[in-house]
Amino acid sequence: MKSLLALNPFSVFHRKKYYQVLTNIFVHYDFTHLIFNLLTLYFFSSQLETTIGSFAFAVLFLTAGVVSSIPSLIKYRNNPLYFSLGASGAISGVVFSFIFLYPMSRIYFFFIPFGIPAPIFALLYLIYCIYASKRETTINHEAHFWGAVWGLVFTILIHPESVSIFLWWMGKIF
Repeated sequence: MKSLLALNPFSVFHRKKYYQVLTNIFVHYDFTHLIFNLLTLYFFSSQLETTIGSFAFAVLFLTAGVVSSIPSLIKYRNNPLYFSLGASGAISGVVFSFIFLYPMSRIYFFFIPFGIPAPIFALLYLIYCIYASKRETTINHEAHFWGAVWGLVFTILIHPESVSIFLWWMGKIF
């Protein structure tokens, strides 16, 4: 099932399996991958959905998943052995939309006893994604990066007033 639904850019381009650009969001490598994505989605989605509305939230999630797949589609279009799966790119879009709308928030991790200011987390996350994408791993860091960027772009498109609010908070934080 994974090989049918996961994103295989070669299959998208050469076998016309266009559906994989969307279906890859809904399949995961293993149970741990699924649980981590679901927990992250759970912690950020409720407040964000209340703010932007259910329809916009669904559009954000799905489009972030698709946009985050574009670099893989381009980079691996001639590699029949490359596969990508999971909702991490879509969830990165949700997280970054949340951070942009709620820059005064703190991000908490199970293993860190204090919260990190959301904008600092966002900056560190993007830097890490860029750094990690230069190494060959089984994690699609480019999808995480572009999903996050799309989350910001989408939020600005639907709530342009959020830019001035975000900048005001940045002045207070820094």
